[in-house]
Amino acid sequence: MTGYASAQRSAGATAAESDSKGPAPVRLGLEIRSVNSRFLDLTLRLPDELRQHEPALRERLTAALKRGKIEVRVVLGNTASSPLPEPSPRLLQRLNALQDGIRAWLPDAAPLGVADVIRLSGTESASDTDWSGAVTELAGTALQALLAAREREGARLAAMLLGHLAQLRELTRQAGPLVPAAVEQQRSRFLQRWHDAMALAEGTAPPEAAQDRALTEATAFAIRIDVAEELTRLASHLDEIERLLKKGGEIGKRLDFLIQELHREANTLGSKSATLELTHVSVDMKVLVEQMREQVQNIE
Repeated sequence: MTGYASAQRSAGATAAESDSKGPAPVRLGLEIRSVNSRFLDLTLRLPDELRQHEPALRERLTAALKRGKIEVRVVLGNTASSPLPEPSPRLLQRLNALQDGIRAWLPDAAPLGVADVIRLSGTESASDTDWSGAVTELAGTALQALLAAREREGARLAAMLLGHLAQLRELTRQAGPLVPAAVEQQRSRFLQRWHDAMALAEGTAPPEAAQDRALTEATAFAIRIDVAEELTRLASHLDEIERLLKKGGEIGKRLDFLIQELHREANTLGSKSATLELTHVSVDMKVLVEQMREQVQNIE
């Protein structure tokens, strides 16, 4: 399911202190974006200074999320309201030594500018801070907000699916009375065609044997076009889907299977349909089932 959540904090500050008005030269930000996907596709984008936290972060997210294309982005740097970082003498000395060494081999290399020094100073401040606890804390905060957003979306999807279930039940109810009439209509039509064929054969077979064979073939054909069993299975699948939606939890994959079964029964109903009314019912069912299939893939 879709969702978005973010969290941030400052270097050396607690979660509550990160919202204060004091200067925060280095700030850690984490955001999670989620879009629909049948499986879990996790992408992490971390700065080099925090790359060692990726396994723990991935493990935590995998334990909490089962579906969706998830992108986690961690940003480390200065905020717009933060003062410019002041380079330490140690950093300036290192940069000067490195610049002299490089220009000894590459005389035409451009010298470091003020902007370069400020940028490298910010990187030094970030690398000197231990972000282990902060990354874990921010991941937990953002993940909780993301799960809440996905839960709200799940509730909306469940309400929509329950509405589709009600429409499918109504179509099943409409199809029920049509089945006996369709079977009898096809049986009579089959017998009439059989009699016409026998008349063209000019009595080459005994009348009694021809009549018995006609009744047997007509009965077998009527059984093949009887869709009462499909309607019963449809009702059973609808009951199970409704039960799962009201129960909640991790039901996405089970719903996937049940939607496939609904589609199979609706297809069979259409292929067996011997009347225009049943054909219309089958088409309407398949439209609703296809709409449900698209939405069920978003449910975890």
